[in-house]
Amino acid sequence: MIPYGRQNINQADMDAVLEVLRSDFLTQGPLVPAFEDAVAVYCGAKHAVAANSATSALHIACLALGLGKGDIAWTSPITFVASANCVQYCGAMIDFVDIDPNTYNMSVDYLAEKLVDAEKAGILPKVVIPVHLCGQPCEMAQIHSLSLQYGFKIIEDASHALGGRYKGKPIGNGLYSDITVFSFHPVKIITTGEGGIAVTNNASLAEKMSMLRSHGITYDNASMQQQEPEEIWNYQQIDLGFNYRMSDIHAALGLSQMQRLDTFVAQRHTIASKYNLMLSGLPVVIPFQHRNGYSSFHLYVICLKLNAINKTHRQVFETLHLAGIGINVHYIPVHMQPYYQKFGFKRGDFPVAEDYFSKAISLPIFPDLTYKQQDIVIGTLNRIFD
Repeated sequence: MIPYGRQNINQADMDAVLEVLRSDFLTQGPLVPAFEDAVAVYCGAKHAVAANSATSALHIACLALGLGKGDIAWTSPITFVASANCVQYCGAMIDFVDIDPNTYNMSVDYLAEKLVDAEKAGILPKVVIPVHLCGQPCEMAQIHSLSLQYGFKIIEDASHALGGRYKGKPIGNGLYSDITVFSFHPVKIITTGEGGIAVTNNASLAEKMSMLRSHGITYDNASMQQQEPEEIWNYQQIDLGFNYRMSDIHAALGLSQMQRLDTFVAQRHTIASKYNLMLSGLPVVIPFQHRNGYSSFHLYVICLKLNAINKTHRQVFETLHLAGIGINVHYIPVHMQPYYQKFGFKRGDFPVAEDYFSKAISLPIFPDLTYKQQDIVIGTLNRIFD
C-alpha cells in the first residue's frame, strides 16, 4: 500500500531521541524550550508554546483569547474536526464560513458578507479561525483587515502549513493574527511523533498559554498571590489548566526534524509539480495556488470533473484503494458530521464546501514518495479515466 502521507525519520532523528533517553530529563527538560525557540525563530515570531498536540494548542489558544460561554467563533467547514472542537471545549458556540471554490480555504467574500449580517443581528464572532488547507495560506491580509473593522481575534490553524509562506514571509510571523498553531503529527511537514505548537508575538498570550498547558500553574513570583511570610512556595496554581505539555523526547525529534524542514517542503513541491504536469490532461482539477502564497504541500488534492467521467466519486476512490494506493478525503465538511448536526447544521448550509467534498481526493504526497510509486498513482488514474 502506498500511503497518502508518511514521516521521514533518519539516523540523526533516532540519535537525538536516544540521547534524551540516556539523559536526566525525559519530560520537562532543556529541549522543549530549545524546540520552541527554533520554531519561533523560523517563523519570525517572538514566542512559541509547545503542546502535546495541535488540538491542545488550539484549545489553549482559544482560552488565552478569552473565548468562553456565550461567545461564538467561526472557522472553515473544510478542516479536521479539531478546528471546531476547540471552540466547543471552551463552552462557546461554533459557526462556519463557506470556502473559496479555487483555494478551498475560507472565502474572504463569504466572511465579509457573514460579518455584515452578524453585526446587524448582534452576534459577531469573538474569534475567527482560518485554516490553511493543504498548506496553502488563507488571504490573511484581508481577514486581518476585517478583524480590525469588526473587532474579532484571529487564530491561524496552520496545522498543514509549517514551511509555507504568505506574501514572502513565513507563515506564523504574526503580522495578520494573534496566534498561529502548527501540528507535528507524523503525516505533517515535520513530526514530533505527536505534538503541536502555538506561536505569537504577544507576551501575555504566550504566558497564559504556557500556564494553561500545565495545570494552570505559574512559577513566576510576580504572578503569584500574596504568600505568608513563613511559607516557601515555588509555584502556585492560579487557573484551571490541563496536562498538555510536550516532553523532551518529542521535542528532541522535532528539533532534529527542523533541520530538514525546507528540504521536506522542496521535495513536496517537486512531487506536486510532477502531478501537475502528468495529470493536466485528465478530467480532474489540480490544486490552484494563490499568487500570494507558497504552500508547504502537506496535501495534494484533486477534484474530479464528475460530469466528464462515467464513474462516481466513490468508484474512483475505491478503485484507487484496491490498487494499493492509500488515498484519502480531506475533509468531510464539519457541519455534516453527526455531532455537529445536533446543533442544527445540515446539508445545504455551505454549498461550496459540500460541492468540494463530493469530488475531492487526496493523492499520496510525502518526501520519500518514489518516482515509481508516483508513476503507479498516475498510471492508475489514467486507466480509471481511459
